[in-house]
Amino acid sequence: MTGTIARLPDLGWMLRPLTAIPGVRHAVVVSEDGLRLGHASAEDLNGPVAALSVGEAEALAAASAALTMTGRSTAVLLFGDGARVRQIMVESDLGFVLFTHAGVGAQLGVATANDADVALVAQQMQLLVAKIGEQLSSRPREQGAESS
Repeated sequence: MTGTIARLPDLGWMLRPLTAIPGVRHAVVVSEDGLRLGHASAEDLNGPVAALSVGEAEALAAASAALTMTGRSTAVLLFGDGARVRQIMVESDLGFVLFTHAGVGAQLGVATANDADVALVAQQMQLLVAKIGEQLSSRPREQGAESS
C-alpha cells in the first residue's frame, strides 16, 4: 500500500512581525516532532547566516525538538508529571535563540543578535502566539496502514 504525504503550507509569512523587531535575525515555526512549518529572516542581514535556508530551518526544527524533549525530561524530574515546558532559551556568544509553545503540537523559535531586547522579543512571541496560535498549531500526523 502506498501512502501520500500532504504538502504543508509555509507559515513563514506569519513571522514577518517578529523579524521586524530590532536585533531579530530569524524566526521559525516547527512541529513538536521536528518538522519545519515555516521560516523567515530579517531583511538586509549579514554574517554567517544572512538568510535562513530551508535546510538550516529544518536543522533548527530538529534541534528544537531535541531541546524540547530535554526540557520536558528536566521539568518532569524537578516538578513532577504535570510540568509542561513553555519556553526554552539558549544563549551563545553571538546571540540568543528562544523557543516557545505555539499552539497544539507546534513551537515558535526566534534567533536574535546579542543587542536584541530579549524581553521584548519574548513578549512579542507570546502576542503572536495569542493572535494566530491556531494557525501555528500542527495536527498530529495520521498513522498509515502497514504495508504487507
